Formats: sequence, C-alpha cells, structure tokens
Amino acid sequence: MQRQIILDTETTGLEVELGHRLIEVGCVEFKNRRPTGNNFHRYVNPQRTIDPGAQQVHGISSEFLADKPRFDAIARELWDYLKGAELIIHNAPFDVGFLNREFEIAGFTQKLHEICTITDTVVMARRLHPGQKVNLDALCKRYNVDNSYRDLHGALIDARLLGDVYLAMTGGQSRLTLDADSGPGAARTSRLDELLPPRYETLPVPRAGEAERAAHLARLEGIKKKAGKLLWDGELGA
Repeated sequence: MQRQIILDTETTGLEVELGHRLIEVGCVEFKNRRPTGNNFHRYVNPQRTIDPGAQQVHGISSEFLADKPRFDAIARELWDYLKGAELIIHNAPFDVGFLNREFEIAGFTQKLHEICTITDTVVMARRLHPGQKVNLDALCKRYNVDNSYRDLHGALIDARLLGDVYLAMTGGQSRLTLDADSGPGAARTSRLDELLPPRYETLPVPRAGEAERAAHLARLEGIKKKAGKLLWDGELGA
C-alpha cells in the first residue's frame, strides 16, 4: 500500500537560483485515498529577507520566523517522512527545486525523485482541462471544493485543498476532514462524496406482471391484424 503525500511549500521568493529559501512546508498523508492524520507541518527560518511580493502572497514575516528552526534542523525528519511516498504537488518543479536545494545545503546527496515518485497536478489538470485555468483557486471552483477560508496562501492549507482537488480529479471518493486544532479552516470539510453521482453495485430490473403481459400480447395482436405480420412475434420474456 503506497503512501501518498500532498505537499506544498512557501518561500522567500520565486527564484531558487537567486538564493531564495524555503520558509514553510506542509504535508497531508493519504493511504488508500483517505487522509491518515499523519501530517507534517513546519515553519523554517530562512536566514534571509523575504521579498515583499512573496510576503503579500503568504503573509509570513521575517519577525514571525525569527525563532523558528533552520531547515537543517528538520531535514532528517522531513526526509524520512517523505521517503518512499508518492508526492502529489501542484507545479512540482517549483517546490521540488526548493526542497532539493534545502536538502543539498543540509548535506543530503540524493534528490527527491530518487527516493519518491512525484506527481504534478498542474500537468494532470492541463491534460483534463486544456485551455482552462489550472491554478488551485480555479480548480477548487471547478470541483466545488470550499476554499472560502483561504485568505492567504499557506503550505498546510493549500496541501489540504489540493488533496480534495486531487481526489476529485482522479475519480472523487472521499471527504478530507481538517484536523480539529489546525486553525481557521478546522471547522470546514469538503463534501466531494455528496457532489458526485451515486454508485450502484447492481441496477434493479423490474419484471412485467400478468396484467401487463396480457395487455402487451393484446397490443401485439391488434398490430398484427392491421399490419398483417410482426417483425417480432415471440412471447414476452419472463
């Protein structure tokens, strides 16, 4: 039974090549397409300033991160948590690029794709909805996933929303219930299972009663008298 981990990050800026760093990582674990509650969420001190544009997106300040651990302090715990799982990521090259760089700085020699399977939901969404918007807000709207509590981007919030979107994109199934102590979104749940059409093991097949059989045969006789013959002249099946 393969673990699936819905993963998202927040960063100091957009370009890892320019020295921008990771500041938040959020993960939601699935087994058999159901959340296990074994989630991973950490804030990280990037030891550099945050671009004003990035802070407008996620609302995380340098002051808030001042007492948070550096990435190397959580690297082994995160590595062991991710190892062997399928990572479900929206725009995977971005998050994986930052994570690989952080692990490299922390002394790890392997890349994430060497220890995990990586699935990019942007690629999936573009294949399913060519020419349409595929950002997370647009996909939440398309799949009726409630994101009304998402004022700003956040790694754990976005991972939870992406989990619901991923379930819907890959066939629906379940309700992702947020943890009771996880902040402003905690009281909300997605209702994907209520929005999807019902499934049946077998369809009921009604049988004709005696009165219906007699009426049917009488009708055939009337047609036969007028037309002279019938294309089908057999008995009504039981």
